[in-house]
Amino acid sequence: MPCERRRLLLSKCSGLRGPGSGVLGARADDRRVRLLVVDDHPVVRSGIVGMLSGEPDLQVVGQAADGAEAIALTAELVPDVILMDLRMPGLDGVEATRRISTRPDAPRVVVLTTYDTDGDILRAVEAGAIGYLLKDSPREDILAAVLSAAVGRSALSPAVTTRLVGAARGTGRGADGSPCRAGAPVSLSPRERQVLQAASRGLSNNQIGAELYITEATVKTHLLRAYAKLGVDSRTAAVTEALRRGLLELD
Repeated sequence: MPCERRRLLLSKCSGLRGPGSGVLGARADDRRVRLLVVDDHPVVRSGIVGMLSGEPDLQVVGQAADGAEAIALTAELVPDVILMDLRMPGLDGVEATRRISTRPDAPRVVVLTTYDTDGDILRAVEAGAIGYLLKDSPREDILAAVLSAAVGRSALSPAVTTRLVGAARGTGRGADGSPCRAGAPVSLSPRERQVLQAASRGLSNNQIGAELYITEATVKTHLLRAYAKLGVDSRTAAVTEALRRGLLELD
């Protein structure tokens, strides 16, 4: 990851809260991102942990083998970000993400999986995932996704973005191999499109306002209107749904 990008992300991570003290980690000056890794395959799980454990910006606080354990450890360890496998025995990653996302001060969930069908991607985002990466993603991309998620920015791998664009053009396929169908027609205002376009680039509400010369409150209003039209409740889901419907094009 370029040094300047990492520096900016870390500066935004400095206010992350940890259990009890209000500051990340055991010490008041520990600003590392607390990470929980969830995967049902022990070898894969250990590989992910080993790959990220040496990062000075991260603290791997725990591992879970299924969705139920992920929910329990989320309450116990209070992670900032969860790397979540999608398909696991028992409680799967989608349902675990959905339940975790309803918690007060819920951690951000980044799905890390081998599955890239449009149905899988949309189910994960609708459940509350802020990012979606494939397991063959480079280490740098996974690290960048975790740090981006910690500050509330979405993270979609290039392969996933391609799938979403394909779905928007009517060429995407669901988890069962059937063509994805577009929902009821939706019309976004020019300003709503501009705000979502900026959000797709990972800009904060304040940065979007500065770029479009509008107040942060106005940005929030446009986002909420777009959410209502698209039938979603988060920035990542709104961008994903707008891409699927062909209402946005990535810069």
